[in-house]
Amino acid sequence: MSRRALITGITGQDGSYLAEHLLEQGYEVWGLVRGQANPHVSRLRKHIGDVQITTGDLLDQGSLISAVERVRPDEVYNLGAISYVPMSWQQAELTAEVTGMGVLRMLEAIRVVSGVSSSRTPDGEQIRFYQASSSEMFGMVRETPQNERTPFHPRSPYGVAKTYGHYITQNYRESYGMFAVSGILFNHESPRRGAEFVTRKVSLGVARIKLGLATELRLGNLEARRDWGFAGDYARAMRMMLAHDTPEDYVIGTGQTQSVRDLVEFAFRTAGLDWREHVVLDARFTRPAEVDLLCADPKKAREQLGWEPAVGFEELVTMMVESDLRLLGGSSRPDDEPVSPDHW
Repeated sequence: MSRRALITGITGQDGSYLAEHLLEQGYEVWGLVRGQANPHVSRLRKHIGDVQITTGDLLDQGSLISAVERVRPDEVYNLGAISYVPMSWQQAELTAEVTGMGVLRMLEAIRVVSGVSSSRTPDGEQIRFYQASSSEMFGMVRETPQNERTPFHPRSPYGVAKTYGHYITQNYRESYGMFAVSGILFNHESPRRGAEFVTRKVSLGVARIKLGLATELRLGNLEARRDWGFAGDYARAMRMMLAHDTPEDYVIGTGQTQSVRDLVEFAFRTAGLDWREHVVLDARFTRPAEVDLLCADPKKAREQLGWEPAVGFEELVTMMVESDLRLLGGSSRPDDEPVSPDHW
């Protein structure tokens, strides 16, 4: 029989790529969505196809227990979060509840349905749990590159909430013997990325300027450096973590960094434009506490899982710019995309 996976945040960028990958691997894929008439479900099915849906909310413990009981998954991938970092300052409490406490609620749902208690650890086959941790947990980094042993110093409510989710996953693994892992994923992008994220903001901005729909692109800090990879590559890593013999946490990234300035320059060059003629610096887009440098050390994932990224930075940026040129140059518009920034 095929394995059955339950994905929270399935209407987001990562959820859509993970669902595609698992379907290719012969999985039966279920997505957890909030509400009875979520408009993003039809978009998801249009692009992905054979995905089944169950309702539930990371804010509601009972709904998660019901969802796990209904689906009876072999694997649960918790990708649901309020994942836009600037929004986490505007909605700090909600970010803590969804991105942090939501992890605890899902772990509890798995524990309750599996009948696991402090006096009895799981025997034999059990539900395997993946938590989407984030490089934002490193924040003000103490060493570069960052690996699984690098201390955390988050610099945003989002990073703090992700850190809680990471540690509570570790705690349930060590306390209850659950197969629970965290993937500490560095920045991963794609044409499905929400328009509010800087990579997609840049690719859409370039496309609008190239097509004569705009003349300028307003951005904040151009000097921040990130380790950017392709979201489809990172979805492969998620499955590989749960297929591993033992539950362990892994850093996933390319091991290379580029600045926002590098991103902007290459994206404009891809469209035959000079970024200096169109980019305007705007202090409104600067974070209250900036994270200046994030760079992954993915050695453990490479050696233990055999994972390697297949798409490089320039190929990724070209992919995004060309996709947005097609999107804005045709009959489609950005609101026809299959993903949503609000995807818990």
